[in-house]
Amino acid sequence: MKKYGLGSFTDLLFRNPAVAEQDPHVDDEDENAERGNWSSKRDYILSMIGYAVGLGNIWRFPYLAYKNGGGAFLIPYFMMLVVTGIPLFFLESAFGQFCSQGPINVWRSVPLLQGVGIGMVMVTLIVSIYYNVIIAYSLYYMFASMQSRLPWSDCLSWADSNCSKTPIVHCNVSAVLTANWTQRNNTCPPSDIITVPVQSPSEQYWDRVALQRSSGLDETGPVVWHLALCLLLSSMIVAAALIRGIKSSGKVVYFTATFPYLVILILLVRGVTLEGAKDGIEFYIGTQSNLTKLAEAQVWKDAATQTFYSLSIGWGGLMTLSSYNNFHNNVFKDSFVVSLTNAGTSVLAGFAIFSILGHMAHVYKIPVGEVVKEGFGLAFIAYPGALSQLPISPLWSILFFFMLLIVGLDSQFAGIEVITTCLVDACPKLFKSRRALLTITTCSVLYLLGLPCVTRAGIYWVTLIDQFVASWVLLFLVLLEIIGISYIYGGNRFIKDIEMMIGNKTSAFWLWWRLCWFFISPCIILMILGWSVVTFVPPTYGNVNYPSWGLALGWCMVAFVLIWIPAVAVFKLIKAKGNPWKRLKSLCSPSEDWHPYLDIHRGERYSEERCRRKKKSKKHLEVEVISSSWL
Repeated sequence: MKKYGLGSFTDLLFRNPAVAEQDPHVDDEDENAERGNWSSKRDYILSMIGYAVGLGNIWRFPYLAYKNGGGAFLIPYFMMLVVTGIPLFFLESAFGQFCSQGPINVWRSVPLLQGVGIGMVMVTLIVSIYYNVIIAYSLYYMFASMQSRLPWSDCLSWADSNCSKTPIVHCNVSAVLTANWTQRNNTCPPSDIITVPVQSPSEQYWDRVALQRSSGLDETGPVVWHLALCLLLSSMIVAAALIRGIKSSGKVVYFTATFPYLVILILLVRGVTLEGAKDGIEFYIGTQSNLTKLAEAQVWKDAATQTFYSLSIGWGGLMTLSSYNNFHNNVFKDSFVVSLTNAGTSVLAGFAIFSILGHMAHVYKIPVGEVVKEGFGLAFIAYPGALSQLPISPLWSILFFFMLLIVGLDSQFAGIEVITTCLVDACPKLFKSRRALLTITTCSVLYLLGLPCVTRAGIYWVTLIDQFVASWVLLFLVLLEIIGISYIYGGNRFIKDIEMMIGNKTSAFWLWWRLCWFFISPCIILMILGWSVVTFVPPTYGNVNYPSWGLALGWCMVAFVLIWIPAVAVFKLIKAKGNPWKRLKSLCSPSEDWHPYLDIHRGERYSEERCRRKKKSKKHLEVEVISSSWL
């Protein structure tokens, strides 16, 4: 007899009651015994939340909110979530769940565009290299925090003369520089005040100790051994969590997907009790909100881009994780749960971040805006510097960097799963029984590829990959994805596929999704893509410019991702039979391998279509559709 506890209650909450009676395998065992399924609905939901909630929620969203009008930024952000975020999240999740295949094999629906899926996997592969390095940074700082006094709390032996905890101010009196004039009760005219630029201890620690940063990409230098060891440890953690695929990672996420919320709440409670926290929160989302910013197009572009990237759309991970669902899983409801959780996490993290940054601004007697930084500057310079001012600072620092570690690992889990799933789907006989070896090999290769990113020029490599690969390239891939599904495969056909999984819906129900998939989402993506290309500027790291060969290498990475789209299309057109029109038409139609994975879910609809295709193929032998696992 089945026992109904908390786990069973959540299973019943998320499953589709209308089809549960028809599908006796939903709760008992894997529905797809050959390929495998999530052990429970909770495993999938937590894995999707862990994948979607990444470092961008912690260090990018608060900065964008500050830059674009504070609380006013929430208006375009949530509007873009409704018109692009949730619709595209729903589209990708349903696409993968329907055929139970990864981001390459799902394009059996439109064989001509199978290069889009390969491009997504290439993006994930390249980004996984530097994402692993960011996890290594978090590990190093977590270990460095395990001291009675944080090493970046003051200018110690590693610092140079430019290091100071407070601004150095001189007064130019009669052409003679007088230091510490305020201590002698002198008054200096504003025109004679000279402020000497300095670096905070946390900034110098990041550059001189953690990174041992060189002067530029041309000066590679040796491998930084402590970062290389942390990179090895992070690779081992990822491999151990994924050793049995989703069966092991689905259990790890019970901790990794939930613990960051506990840390955020702890930091938030601690932060709001600090002096100056109110100024930080008001700067973030309070009375200083600037509604006039909504008239600027850049604000809407930033809102759409943040929504797009924070939900991990276009990386292939959503299709991969949803491909292990039961066929009748209510993917529609899941899309809302994960998308809204992701957005709420961004807003909550902003409160935790800015409350403590407000305290730092109060301590240093500087405006909050001078403390706020983006990306690495927030995570490894500004926030560590703020934490060093708190009582029991090592505890708060350990918690913060442990949270960054966990958030990074969750996203890395899905990235590795994309790669291994595509390999297993391509060669099931070769890799299915060797899943553990495949995972270890993949993590080992990513570790070796990540070694250049932990040299003294490593931060320049990380920034280069981030600026070129994890940028407008994804927008281009998703634009082709929407065109392929909505206009070539057919939006109405896709809706019928979804109804096979979640049950029939009314025409009014699908009106909004048709509007988004056919018009609103592609138009918004096209505008952002055009804007991103037109306004593209070569990346820099701080004041350091990249050499010409470095920028050329960045464009080579872009070409490596996109070249698969025309290459695969041309390859398939050459292999197909018939005149050019028949070849193109055949490759824009679903292949015979496009259908639900299991026979019991194909129904009469796909059986009839398959029969028609077989009859048609007998009459037109000159037409041949290539429908192998990849090419």
